[in-house]
Amino acid sequence: MSLAAVLMFAAFFAGAAIGVPIGHAMIATGFLYLWVHGSDMGLVATQGLNGLFKSFVLLAVPMFIFAAEIMNYPAISDRLLKFTTLLVGRFRGGLAHVNVVLSVIFSGMSGSALADAAGPGKLMISLMTKENRYTPGFAGAVTAASATIGPIIPPSIPMVLYAVVADTSIGYLFMAGIIPGLMMAVSLMVLIHVMATRRNFPTEPPIPRNEIVGTVREALPTLMLPVILLGGIYSGAVTPTEAAAVAAGYALLLAAGLYRALSPKELFGVLVRSSRATAIVAVTIIGALFFNYVVAAEGVAEHVANWIAALGLSPLAFLLVINLLFLLLGCFLDTLLMLLIVVPIVMPSVRALGIDTVHFGVVVVVNMMIGLITPPYGQMLFLISGVSGIRLQAMLREIWPFIGALLAALLLMTMLPDVILFLPRYFGYTG
Repeated sequence: MSLAAVLMFAAFFAGAAIGVPIGHAMIATGFLYLWVHGSDMGLVATQGLNGLFKSFVLLAVPMFIFAAEIMNYPAISDRLLKFTTLLVGRFRGGLAHVNVVLSVIFSGMSGSALADAAGPGKLMISLMTKENRYTPGFAGAVTAASATIGPIIPPSIPMVLYAVVADTSIGYLFMAGIIPGLMMAVSLMVLIHVMATRRNFPTEPPIPRNEIVGTVREALPTLMLPVILLGGIYSGAVTPTEAAAVAAGYALLLAAGLYRALSPKELFGVLVRSSRATAIVAVTIIGALFFNYVVAAEGVAEHVANWIAALGLSPLAFLLVINLLFLLLGCFLDTLLMLLIVVPIVMPSVRALGIDTVHFGVVVVVNMMIGLITPPYGQMLFLISGVSGIRLQAMLREIWPFIGALLAALLLMTMLPDVILFLPRYFGYTG
């Protein structure tokens, strides 16, 4: 590796350590690399913009962000909450179970873990901590852990980005995430059942029989969004990118038309927030595209592939090492950075070992989501602390059993590829 590359990576990690936004740090250190290397400074813009303009798939990202912003409105989330309470509220620790099931349903609409935590998650925390029914730390930990399901069950913004950097089918990636997402939900609900029994958590009063039909009917239009989105993709009617536009349009129709819950002023606020979130992702992608250019120019991926080949690792051993690497990096680095930088470096080794790229993608995204709740970085924990006022220390005391439950699910996904690949293969995947 050249001196210019060493200085670039060193400056990047130094900038990230003092709080410089990841995207800005990558772009700034990209200029440093070109200056030391004696190359044209315009290469940063060329690599970044070419990467954005050549990838039609990336248009799905702002659409899913927009849909998630709309789905966060109380008119929609309240209906989903009542529906999930009807399903699992009667169990001991009912609201904790509702929290998980609500995340599963919301995951089929937003594709973002942070959107889940900031919207329905905030609502669930206020309900769980009302009248001291659950401790704030437990409520925050359940919300953080359940929100990790969001990008696993389709749609998924991280899977869209993985598909771009790994040149893999988005449709099959989306399909592959369904069973793993449900596995994560089941692992969390089993843990909640054990904890609820030991701590004698309350149950929720049953919804009267005469309200059951109305509850289902009111939630049904919202529940149709995942059906429309996935049905359109897998029937071949729309591409995943077009499906993102359909999801955004349907969400807008629900909120502004059917439920009449989105005024022009509120819609403008949704557009502003969606634009800001999209800009953050775009800047990060531009920086990552240039980093990948440096990785390719310096031959880093080939050196890593040769080193791994020399170790003689089996595919399973390699996946376990990758899990450990991502889990450790997740304690300190932004998850989007790991996806956009680390994945391109290890992809030659993944292909050389014959590991299915769809299986690997789901494993990587699950690792990223666990990284969101892993101290000390724990971006999800900081977000929930900010929106709910729960002390970070209180959540840290409660989060470890949930991390353990998610790691157990991850281990099963890693060791049993057929769990992930069953649905894609059933629908024609041959990779």
